[in-house]
Amino acid sequence: MINRTTRDRIDVLVAEFRRIAERYPEALEQISLAELAESVQQSNAIENSTLTLDDTERILAGRLPTGGHELREVYEARNLAAVTADVLATTEEISTDLILHWHGMLFSGIRDDVAGRFRRAGEWVRVGGHLGANPAFVSGLVSDALSRYREDTSMLELDRIAWFHCEFEVVHPFVDGNGRVGRVLINKQLQDLGLPPVIVRAKNREADYYSLLDGYAKTNSHDGMTRLLALLLLESLHKRIALITSRRVIPLSDWAREAGTRGSIAANKAKRQTVPAFRMRGRWMIAAEH
Repeated sequence: MINRTTRDRIDVLVAEFRRIAERYPEALEQISLAELAESVQQSNAIENSTLTLDDTERILAGRLPTGGHELREVYEARNLAAVTADVLATTEEISTDLILHWHGMLFSGIRDDVAGRFRRAGEWVRVGGHLGANPAFVSGLVSDALSRYREDTSMLELDRIAWFHCEFEVVHPFVDGNGRVGRVLINKQLQDLGLPPVIVRAKNREADYYSLLDGYAKTNSHDGMTRLLALLLLESLHKRIALITSRRVIPLSDWAREAGTRGSIAANKAKRQTVPAFRMRGRWMIAAEH
């Protein structure tokens, strides 16, 4: 759960975002497409892909990455980009079939033996000290999670998304690709609410992301994940509002220097989203007039 102050800030920004969405739907679509490569690269990097953002952009433009990279990483970038674009284009409600469809797209040409299906008998998975659910129960557990996500009105919307993500990752329904599919589903759920996508970052993933999943597995609390999604949503809203309504965006370091603030202080405020900063290609930016 997030505090009232954060909820109020999100509500104000969401209201402004929706006003912008009515006037500039094409611009918002282009912003999401423009950040597709960064979203793909970050999600794959969480799973230890060695591709840089430049590599990923080259691949999505139909070229090969520079340096030595495994062919699998090339397919992972292309396939996840296709899944992400499909998410942006679909209005279909999340279902087991849709989840399996996206998993099939993700692993097409990579592991066709497991693509588009849940784990079967004998296919146990372990991540560190966590053991995924018994394969015999996986399908039912995913269906139960979807039902609770749709029907449990005791949780606020962002709480439900955070809970579902944690539950999905704890079940670990696939032989491979659980994290990437799970993060795709976060953005599908946000999209269904009329909200912009977010990018879960690979940097400091052990402390800032994996620890939250581990905490849920141990305590059944998704509060940490809700707080993370709240920060990422604030950043995504700030980005879209600034890019559409501001004459110019500048590096946060330049803004800090002009404001007489130390760069480290400005960066900490950006991470806490107490200033309307956002990342583009991994660099913190802000509206020049802020």
